[in-house]
Amino acid sequence: MKTKIQEKFKTLFGEEGTLYMSSGRINLIGEHTDYNGGYVFPGAINFGVMAAINPNGTDKVKVFSIDFDEFVEFGLQEEDKPQQQWARYIFGVCRETIKRGGKVAGFNAVFAGDVPLGAGLSSSAALESVFAFAINEINGNGIEKFELARIGQSTEHNYCGVKCGIMDQFASIFGKEGSLIRLNCKTGEYKYFPFHPKGYRVVLLDTCVKHELASSAYNKRRESCERAAAAIRANHPEVEFLSDAKRLWLDEVRDQIPQEDFLRAEFVIGEVQRVLDVCDALERDDYETVGEMMYQTHFGLSRLYEVSCEELDFLNKLARKCDVTGSRVMGGGFGGCTINLVKEELYDAFIATAVKEFAAKFGHEPKIYDVVISDGARKL
Repeated sequence: MKTKIQEKFKTLFGEEGTLYMSSGRINLIGEHTDYNGGYVFPGAINFGVMAAINPNGTDKVKVFSIDFDEFVEFGLQEEDKPQQQWARYIFGVCRETIKRGGKVAGFNAVFAGDVPLGAGLSSSAALESVFAFAINEINGNGIEKFELARIGQSTEHNYCGVKCGIMDQFASIFGKEGSLIRLNCKTGEYKYFPFHPKGYRVVLLDTCVKHELASSAYNKRRESCERAAAAIRANHPEVEFLSDAKRLWLDEVRDQIPQEDFLRAEFVIGEVQRVLDVCDALERDDYETVGEMMYQTHFGLSRLYEVSCEELDFLNKLARKCDVTGSRVMGGGFGGCTINLVKEELYDAFIATAVKEFAAKFGHEPKIYDVVISDGARKL
């Protein structure tokens, strides 16, 4: 990837560029907790976006995407927003940096990525983060890392039409090799936890399906959680987010809210606790408990939060049958991947069985991604 990027940069701009890299992410546990003010537990991975970038002495950005085989040039004013969706991520990062008082001089760039698209590994956050990090460094802006993550998040909100939480950009910026990060989405506090599952592998099985429900269903679940939190708040004014509520307090309002809202809230309150339990387990290298919590999360996402689908449930049940330590749907749901914690001696048999049985049932094989926890945004 590096050679390809530098060769293209030299062809277009007559010199070599300075290389930067940022990563996609996994989330071991803590799903749909971010917008409920709870904990998430992501890590950056060994798939990412790499960019060669040099200032060009103008007020224009000239950028070539190797993956889209497309060149775009744009100015830095609001009215200069490019047509191409991929270019809006970069334009948005420039604009959000300027809004925060940062300097953005024109630059030349060539980028490429190897984050599998549509697998829920946050290719867009990797793209935002590599440019946010590089622009900050090249212009000597001194914007701190958490604000770089917010620049990526605001880009999604204001230029790409996605009202995402902070987790993806946070993991992409803060990722550290061999560590997962527990982030409190309410306070912004975070802590690194060593993740070195000796004798285990982390593998994603991508169903290669995305069911159309995703965005409207996501918004409906968010509204369910907000209604449940409001009902609890009437009795317990300290409850700002659903993550602040005790399970007992949810039971108090069971008859006052729709059954659907109750189930959504039951999942979230349980999931917040599971993140804490997994962190405790990791501190004692207890990967069996980590795995059991992953299965519990899948059950909750499937039955209580109802964001799974037939393909994901099939892979989860198959993982149990193959004695996989932990397995769950990862991400928003309705398709995408399961994340699996597998003992090394069971790995080959599990993958072979999963590929064969999934293909027999659904007519196509799942894609397999082995992931390693890696560093986030950096200069190479």
